[in-house]
Amino acid sequence: MKKEIICTVCPRGCHILVEGDEKSVFSAEGYSCKRGLEYANTEYLSPVRILTTTVKISGIDGDLLPVRSAKPLPKDKLSECMDIIKKTEVKLPVKRYDTVIADICGTGTDIVATKDIG
Repeated sequence: MKKEIICTVCPRGCHILVEGDEKSVFSAEGYSCKRGLEYANTEYLSPVRILTTTVKISGIDGDLLPVRSAKPLPKDKLSECMDIIKKTEVKLPVKRYDTVIADICGTGTDIVATKDIG
């Protein structure tokens, strides 16, 4: 299977054509640096993303706490993670980098606050 990946490691935005199967990459063309090749391999085999969103604050209607994943999460787990986040409410006070949800969806990654509130 072939897949075109646009590299986001640097501002160049190389268009990398990757060929492989579910378990390995056979070839990659169009990258300008070693980091681009590493990014293309990772993005092809197991893409990850930082999840940035908000959670409800308990007792305060309409106010939300900004949160993010402490590390990149597997792309195929993002919807499952959002289902859990939608049901979450935090109690104040909250400090930046406090863990809001530990080990979300068994990924080993925490969801953390990105702002101090009250």
